[in-house]
Amino acid sequence: MSGRDWELVGAPNARDLGGLIGAGGRRVRAGRLVRTPALGRLTDDDLGVLGKLAPACVVDLRDRSEVVVAPADRLVGEPRLVTLPVYDPEHPVFTYVSAVLLGHDLSAYTELARQGTPAAMAAIYRWFVTGVSARAGFAEAVRLAARVENLPLVYHCSAGKDRTGWLTVILLTALGVEEEAIRAEYLRNNPLTESLRAVIVEAMRRRQPELDVEAVLPVLEVRSEYLDAGYDEVRRVHGSFEAYLRDGLGLTDEVVEALRTHLLE
Repeated sequence: MSGRDWELVGAPNARDLGGLIGAGGRRVRAGRLVRTPALGRLTDDDLGVLGKLAPACVVDLRDRSEVVVAPADRLVGEPRLVTLPVYDPEHPVFTYVSAVLLGHDLSAYTELARQGTPAAMAAIYRWFVTGVSARAGFAEAVRLAARVENLPLVYHCSAGKDRTGWLTVILLTALGVEEEAIRAEYLRNNPLTESLRAVIVEAMRRRQPELDVEAVLPVLEVRSEYLDAGYDEVRRVHGSFEAYLRDGLGLTDEVVEALRTHLLE
């Protein structure tokens, strides 16, 4: 059972990771790690909820090219803002997701749709494991979370499901949470964003009557096959997740121990 949803109208899949059971049966502390989508659509009421959390640090996994076309994050207090771009211009999925969320014309992505967006999404998750900026960004995010002065820590990308989702996998695995519980937490995105997906698809249909919904849905959802692609790549390249943390991300035993000290009850 994970921590409570934050009930943010402008960020429906925001949630606290508190309550999940980690190493030694110790639970992840509530109000310390919160994953969200981009925060530019928060309402005034949402800001009140976020203010109660009082984040010390906000990590943004988006590239500048994504940030400049989106509404500016709405924040409360004076959290430390850290940008760690996990982005590869060779993968058009990143800009495709942003274009969908922002209601932009998707005609430039016909080739991506032809190739198959589910396959493209799986490729992104494999890249999360091996990509240079992915490894650097995810590793630094974990190091930030391991330092008590950065807690509570909020982290996000655009939709708060893929880059944010894989960083969550890394954090929870390092905290000793079982894979089954991590997978369940990952898949919670879909029920939390069901109404939002319907609104987005309907708005896109009005703008583009010829829209291929089956080509759009895979980038609005999370799927077990995407997560499987990431896990498979970890095993292929490193043999185990522990080795991926150590060799792929360069996370020392000291960092993992600090993470557990500050984030487990």
